Amino acid sequence: MQFIKSKPIAHSCFNFTRSLSDFSTLSNLLQGRISHNHLLQIHARVFRIGAHQDNLIATRLIGQYPSNISLRVLHGQLKEPNLFPFNAIIRVLSEEGNFADAFVVFNKLRYQSLLPNQLTFSFLLKACSRSGNSYYVQQVHSLVLKLRLGDDSSVFKGLLSVYARSLRDLHSAHKLFDEMPEKDVISWTCLISGYAKLGLSEEALCQFLSMVKKSLIPENDTMISVLSACSKLDMSNIEKWIGNFLYDLGSSGCDSVSIVLVYLYGKWGKVDKSREIFEQISGDGKRSVLPWNAMIGAYVQNGCALEGLSLFQLMMELNCCCPNHVTMVNVLSACAQVGNLYLGLWVHEYMKGSRQKGFLLSNANLATALIDMYSKCGSLEKAGDVFDQLVVKDVVSFNAMIMGLAINGKGMEALKLFSQMLELNLRPNARTFLGLLCACSHSGLTAEGRQIFKEMSHCFCIAPTLEHYASYIDLLARVGYVEEALQVATSMPFKPNNFVWGALLGGCMLHNRLELAQIISSILVEVDPNNSAGYVMLSNTYASDQRWSAISRLRLSMKEKGVAKMPGCSWINIAGVAHEFLAGSSSHPQNESMHGILQVLLKEMKLASI
Repeated sequence: MQFIKSKPIAHSCFNFTRSLSDFSTLSNLLQGRISHNHLLQIHARVFRIGAHQDNLIATRLIGQYPSNISLRVLHGQLKEPNLFPFNAIIRVLSEEGNFADAFVVFNKLRYQSLLPNQLTFSFLLKACSRSGNSYYVQQVHSLVLKLRLGDDSSVFKGLLSVYARSLRDLHSAHKLFDEMPEKDVISWTCLISGYAKLGLSEEALCQFLSMVKKSLIPENDTMISVLSACSKLDMSNIEKWIGNFLYDLGSSGCDSVSIVLVYLYGKWGKVDKSREIFEQISGDGKRSVLPWNAMIGAYVQNGCALEGLSLFQLMMELNCCCPNHVTMVNVLSACAQVGNLYLGLWVHEYMKGSRQKGFLLSNANLATALIDMYSKCGSLEKAGDVFDQLVVKDVVSFNAMIMGLAINGKGMEALKLFSQMLELNLRPNARTFLGLLCACSHSGLTAEGRQIFKEMSHCFCIAPTLEHYASYIDLLARVGYVEEALQVATSMPFKPNNFVWGALLGGCMLHNRLELAQIISSILVEVDPNNSAGYVMLSNTYASDQRWSAISRLRLSMKEKGVAKMPGCSWINIAGVAHEFLAGSSSHPQNESMHGILQVLLKEMKLASI
C-alpha cells in the first residue's frame, strides 16, 4: 500500500516541477519584442498548461499586445491579479495616449485594495503628460502626498516634468521644485525647459546659471533648452547676458557656459569672439555636437559660409561627434550661400544613409533647408524630388518650394503650386505671399502680382509688411511702372527703407530714368549712409551724365564718412572644394598661376584678331 500511495505523489511532484519549468520558459520567451505569429503560439501554450493565472506571465503578455487585447488578458483571464499586470496595462494605455482609460484601470486597482507604487505613478504621469489635463495631474499629486511617496525622487521628477513641460504651469512646477529634497540635473532641466518653452528666456537663463553655480554639469537636453532660450532672447539684452555668463565662466560648468557664449556672441555678430570662446572648450566638451553647431551656426548666420563649411569639415575629420539635423541645416544653408551643390548632395546622401533617413522626410526644417539649397544651387529637379517625397507637406515646405521656383524664374510654376496648396486646404501665411510676389517680380508677371498683392489682405486677411511692399514695388519698377511704384512707396503705411529705394533705383536704371534715378540715389544715401550701394548707383547716374566733378565730390564724401565699397564676391566649386574670389584681391593661393594663364589667353586672343 505504501508503494501504491507513493507513486501518485512522485508523479505529482514531477508535474509540479515540469510546470514550474514551463512557466519559467514561457516567461523568458515573452521578454523583448516578438513577432505576432510567435506571440500567438506562446499564448496558446500559456492556456494549454494553465499559465494564464500566473501574474508574471500575464504581465508580460499585456506588454506584447495593444490595449484592447491587454484589457481582456487582465479582466477576462486573470482571477487574482496583483499590482504588476495593473501597472503593465496602465503603461500600455499611457503609451497609446489613452489617459482616461489609464485612470479607469488605476481606480480598479485601488478598489481591489492594491497599493500603487512609484512605477504606477510614473506610468500615470506619462498619460497625464500626453493629455495636458490638469485635473488628472492634481489627482495624482494628491495621491502621491497621501501615500507619502513624496520622498521618491522619480515620482517628484515625473510630477515636475508634467507641470513644467506639459501643463506649462510654472508656478506649481517651481513650488514643487523648491520642495524637492534633492535637485539633480534632470529636475533642473525640467524647470529650464518649461521656462524656455513659454518663451521666458531670462528666467530660463537665470535657472541655468543657478544650476551651474551648484557645480552640476548640464546634460545635452539641458543645453538644448538653454540654447532655445538664447534664440528667443531680445537682441537688446544679449550684451547683458554675455556679461552674466562671463562672470560665471570659472565655475564647474565651464564648457556649458562657453557653448552659450559661442551662441550669444554669434547672435550679436561677433564671430571672432565666438571662435575664441569655442577654442577654449575642452576636448571632452567637443565630444558633444552642441558647441560645433553653435560655432557653425554663428558663421553661417553672419555670412561666413566658407568658414562654417571648413569647421564642419574639421568636425568630420576629427570624428569626435556625429552631426545631427541642426548641423546639417546649418551646413545646407552655407552650401546655399556659396552655391556648393557638391557638398549639399553629400549631406543629402549622408542623411539618407544614416539612421535619420525617416527623419529626413518628416523634419520640416531639414526638408526646407534641402529645398532651399538645391533651389539656390540651380537644381530645381532635386528640390522638387525632396518636396515630392515629404511624408507631410505643410505650409513651410510649400513656401520653400514656391520661393525656390521664384528665384529660378519659374513664376507660373510657383503660382500653380500655390493653387495646389489651396486645394489641400492649407492656409497660406505672410511668407507664402512673399514667395509669390518674388515669383511674379522675377518672371515679369505684373497682372498676377497685382492680384496677389490685393488678395493677400482682402481674401486671406494678411496685412502686407514692409517686405511685401518692397517686393511689390520691385515688381512694378522692373517692368517699367516706375511712377506707380513710387506712388506705392510714398503711400504705404511704412517709412520706405533702403530695400524699397533700392528697388525703385534699380527700375530707374533699367529703364533709363536718369533724372529720377539721381533723386532716388540721393535719398538712398540719406536713408542708409553706411551702405556703399547707394553711393555706387548715384555715381553711375552721374557718370551717365558725364558729371565727373560730382563723382569726385561723392567719393570724397564716402572717404570722410568711412564708407568702403564692398568688393564683389564669387565662388566656384572644384572637386568638392569651394574657392572664393574677391574683386581686386590677390589673396587666392593660386593667384599668380591664374594670372599667368589669363595672360596666355590674352595673347592668343590678340593673335587670333590679327
